[in-house]
Amino acid sequence: CCFPGCDCVWTDWIDVSYPDSSDRNGGDYETFEKIKKSNNSWDCVKAENISCRAEKFPDIPIENLGQTVVCDVNTGLICNNRDQQIGGIIPMPVCLNYEISVCCIPNRPECLPTPTLSTTTSSSSSTTSRISTTAPTTVTSEIHSKTTTTTVPPSSSTSSS
Repeated sequence: CCFPGCDCVWTDWIDVSYPDSSDRNGGDYETFEKIKKSNNSWDCVKAENISCRAEKFPDIPIENLGQTVVCDVNTGLICNNRDQQIGGIIPMPVCLNYEISVCCIPNRPECLPTPTLSTTTSSSSSTTSRISTTAPTTVTSEIHSKTTTTTVPPSSSTSSS
């Protein structure tokens, strides 16, 4: 299963984005993409786990802060100001400033996952079966219709004020 030294390693707390309270379309984005842009020496080949917290409230779980936040091991943390409502821990509809810690697999060849061919095979066969099951059967109905033409003389209208 695992090679020695391939266990994930937790990073320090990372905070590369700060929410702008005057920008309704802004927020706090501690995403892997932004972290990499901010620090190109950051190297997380595969995140196995993630921990997210509000910088000013590190001991309160984010689900108890009354904010709509996504803390995802595949992308990082996303908080949009427009998704926040007045209430919760702060009396303003803006994101708190969040920070994340990521448990990363070391970037060494023996630690990296190897691709398998079964994915391609199963994808190909499921596509084939999907096509064959959705193919239409024979169409056996005919529609007979009778057309009647009626000529209607133009109508005139008068208006009085």
